[in-house]
Amino acid sequence: MTLIVAALLFGAVLTLRLLTGDAADAYSMLYTLPVALIAMAFGRWAGAAAGVVSVGLIAVWVVARDIDLTATGWLSRIVPIVLLGVVLGDATDRVRDAEARRQRLEAAALLHREAIEINDSLVQGMAAAKWSLEAGQTDVGIRTLETTINQAQDLVSGLIRRADMGSRSEHLPPAP
Repeated sequence: MTLIVAALLFGAVLTLRLLTGDAADAYSMLYTLPVALIAMAFGRWAGAAAGVVSVGLIAVWVVARDIDLTATGWLSRIVPIVLLGVVLGDATDRVRDAEARRQRLEAAALLHREAIEINDSLVQGMAAAKWSLEAGQTDVGIRTLETTINQAQDLVSGLIRRADMGSRSEHLPPAP
């Protein structure tokens, strides 16, 4: 849908350029709208490509209307549009990368908290059971071990439910 809207905007600006105004009018700056839309939706390289498309459409206007632009006239039209595509697209890419990093850090923090919980509940329970058994307190050791096993089942079942993977065993790709 984004590309359709951008194409319509490109077409509308080109039509406006071809039908009205002269070289002094700033209608070409309206190309910033589809360039910004594409840069925000698809990132730096797409934004740069949209800027290049705008330059091509400006060239179509220049040839079709037999406009004589100076080097400054070309630069004043090309640089802002292409720069917008690159800079806005780059900012969009950086925001997406930052969000992905934030999500990975949140997942890592959650795993860390779960590891601490597992350590606190299971490893300490097993250690207490071992010490009880070594001390000859078999009944206490077995009860502690049974409690620890039940906690382990509850923790693992909870992790499996939260992972919402059911019977699948897919591996996540490593973070870049």
